[in-house]
Amino acid sequence: MAPVRLGDIAAALGGELHGDPAMPIERIAALEQADEYAIAFLAQANLAGKLAGCRAACVIVAPAQREAALARGATLLTDDPYLYYARLSQWWRQRTEPAAPAGVHATAVVDPTAQVDASASIGPLVVVGAHARVEAHAVIGAHCTLGARASVGARTRLAERVVLGARCRIGARGVVQPGVVIGGDGFGFAPVDGRWQKIEQLGAVTIGDDVEIGANTCIDRGALDDTVIEDGVKLDNLIQVAHNVRIGAHTAIAANTGIAGSARIGRHCMIGGAANILGHIEIADHVQISACTFVTRSIRRPGHYSGHFPFDDNASWEKNAATVRQLHALRDRVRALEKKP
Repeated sequence: MAPVRLGDIAAALGGELHGDPAMPIERIAALEQADEYAIAFLAQANLAGKLAGCRAACVIVAPAQREAALARGATLLTDDPYLYYARLSQWWRQRTEPAAPAGVHATAVVDPTAQVDASASIGPLVVVGAHARVEAHAVIGAHCTLGARASVGARTRLAERVVLGARCRIGARGVVQPGVVIGGDGFGFAPVDGRWQKIEQLGAVTIGDDVEIGANTCIDRGALDDTVIEDGVKLDNLIQVAHNVRIGAHTAIAANTGIAGSARIGRHCMIGGAANILGHIEIADHVQISACTFVTRSIRRPGHYSGHFPFDDNASWEKNAATVRQLHALRDRVRALEKKP
């Protein structure tokens, strides 16, 4: 793409610009890798010492770094440089990536009863089932499958090879990365004479607006009621969401987390990678769970929780972990005391 003017960025996204508005910008770069045609950002105050050596055409900084940034050259001041960078990345992508063409690709198979908005984009080898619905400006990538009565909201984008099962729904402005499966059967079996009898999964999956789902994540349909992902939830890659789970609005969950059936996770929670959450438990709003934590019981109060032996509130877990590191020395001291007359 042709360079953009620094002034165009400030005009589109705001901020207090100090520098030549006509300065050409060709890319967004990390602070240390930026050259004279790049714009960079400083989000962590402890990296302020790197400003002087930064070669970027312009640096996005908070007011606290104003003087140091101005001493090196062009500067964009903003209260939250990381948020500014996020918005800049979206603006940049919209300018650099062409919009998906509206219409249905010649190789797609669309059931005659499906409703596909004329502004939507249906890619190569897509299958759209009976009575499915694709709303305005939605993008359905190559090799996707929409089951019967599935629904994709306005401006939602499904990347390649996504499966949205029968009767499953995703709202507006969602982003679903490659390989995601929404609406596979939940893991339900009844034991009988040493064997397993399948329990048909009769529910669906309901996903709200502004939800992002990472590559190869699986969200199972409910056994009777729906599995529910509320508005604004962000799911990383390779997450397993079992049947009848409910995840509250604006919760973010990192990769490799497993959530067992009928767990309830509150709003505005943050769950670290490879956490494990048992089924039929409840997690309150505004809970933070550290990576690799094994959640075996309900969490009723907001806070930061960690651990695997078992998990606990973070402060208690850190004290216990420190004690565990001293067990060998403590054992030797106890033995020595036991030997005294």
